[in-house]
Amino acid sequence: MANGIPMKKLCALLLAGLSVLPVWAEGDRDKTIDRVSSAGTVLNEIMAAPDNRIPDEILGSAKCVAVVPSLLKGGFVVGGAYGKGVASCRTANGWSSPAFFRVEGGSFGLQIGGQAVDLIMVIMNDNGMRNLLSSKFKLGADASVAAGPVGRHAEGATDWKMRAQVLTYSRARGVFAGISLNGAVIKQDRDDTRAFYGRMVPYRTLLTGAFTAPADAQPFLSALGQYSPIAPNPSTPAAQKQ
Repeated sequence: MANGIPMKKLCALLLAGLSVLPVWAEGDRDKTIDRVSSAGTVLNEIMAAPDNRIPDEILGSAKCVAVVPSLLKGGFVVGGAYGKGVASCRTANGWSSPAFFRVEGGSFGLQIGGQAVDLIMVIMNDNGMRNLLSSKFKLGADASVAAGPVGRHAEGATDWKMRAQVLTYSRARGVFAGISLNGAVIKQDRDDTRAFYGRMVPYRTLLTGAFTAPADAQPFLSALGQYSPIAPNPSTPAAQKQ
């Protein structure tokens, strides 16, 4: 008897608890799969707009792309935010396996009330990519951030070429535009990483292409490949067979 509970009953309770764990794990993985699929859907829907989208030059030059479906934000005029998303980086062999992250805090400038928005962050240069690979960084402090230009092309908008490490976009109630996002902290979501991959995989391992993407990652990676294709590396075995 342990603490007044018969040993048989205690064992039965422990077994019952253990039997629930796989169900929880499966449920958590389903949520991460849905998030990957939603990220691909957000990108497809935004890029389907003829003249109100992320310019082709920007996605074509992107080092990494991060999408947060349904970022929750609140407050009047200035407020914080919280959301979960997935990121992928450009490698010699294609877009990397999705890396799961959380975004917390930050200022969104003008905002009224609380609402959910789809957030896209486009990492434009090697410095921004290094910050992302660190698995935790703060927008506006560790990486310069600016509202991204919108439209089919961005030849006239030169700021993104010269200074911004991260360009940010949001979509709320059908309206898509660049958004100012300062002070938000981006860090790896270890729980979601374990749920999706079955074990902890370091952020850098995922985003540098050192880990093979599972089939469940394709909704997001296929969308990235469609709007920002990567030419095969001639030195890779896969390219040599073509």
